[in-house]
Amino acid sequence: MENSNVNLQPDEVIISKIFFIRGQKVMIDKDLADLYNVKAIRLREQVKRNQAKFPSHFMFQLTEEEINILVSQNAIPSKQHLGGYLPYVFTEHGVLQLSNVLKSERATQMSIRIIEIFVKMREMLIDNLSLRIEIEEIKKKLHSQDKNIELVFSYLDELIEKQENPKPRRKIGFNLNDD
Repeated sequence: MENSNVNLQPDEVIISKIFFIRGQKVMIDKDLADLYNVKAIRLREQVKRNQAKFPSHFMFQLTEEEINILVSQNAIPSKQHLGGYLPYVFTEHGVLQLSNVLKSERATQMSIRIIEIFVKMREMLIDNLSLRIEIEEIKKKLHSQDKNIELVFSYLDELIEKQENPKPRRKIGFNLNDD
């Protein structure tokens, strides 16, 4: 029964809660609490009780400047949306670890969904990167072909010019002097 509630969250809703901060894809504690169906304060309490399970590459606290950037980019509506504190954000590994400390079926199932979405996003980025590389290779080929085509046209222009303005030819053979 609990599992069916997890499936009600469309991937787009979860994806919209993933941000790129400090070079990592992360989710804000408040958004995770909403997805896990727990209060944000309870989530933070469990994290503080299990601090050793959350090294800095699993979780970190946002700075005031990072929050201002999120607000200015309309990623979050306002600072008040975060509840008046500097929120923690969790990387993919931190999301997985959260399900271990929250110990609810909903948290476990939602963590699995979130991890699957992180994996899909990584695959999409890799596909996107390979497409970009292929496009760049095609551009390079087209550029070199453009140069070759320009060279062919310049030779054609020279040939056409020679045909339009032929140099007078000297007659070959026996010449009789009319003088």
